[in-house]
Parts: sequence; structure tokens; C-alpha cells
Amino acid sequence: MLREPAELRVDDQGRVELPIGLLAKAGIAPGAALVAFSDGDGRIALRRAEDAINDLLGEGTL
Repeated sequence: MLREPAELRVDDQGRVELPIGLLAKAGIAPGAALVAFSDGDGRIALRRAEDAINDLLGEGTL
């Protein structure tokens, strides 16, 4: 799968705006609760909060 890159900037308050198309491709709707964590080597990963909680509880793996 070929990914289309989006160049982003971190503002003075540490915020980053994500393009709506990128969010849509990831299945993330505006207003969704997300969990962010460092994935090492300059990477930051985002997950829908409900998916992260379900993973921790072991739901969806039965």
C-alpha cells in the first residue's frame, strides 16, 4: 500500500493539525478521542481511545 505523505509543523504550543483526508483514511472521525504514544525513532502513534481500551481489556480477540 502506497501512503501519501503530509508535511506537518508543530506550533509553539506543541500542537499539530492533521489533514481531514489523512484522518478519514485512518478511520478517525472529527471529535474522536485518541490516545497518543511515542513509537520510538521520532515516531508518534495515534489510536482511537476505544480501540486502545479494548486491546487492554482483551476484547475483540475471542
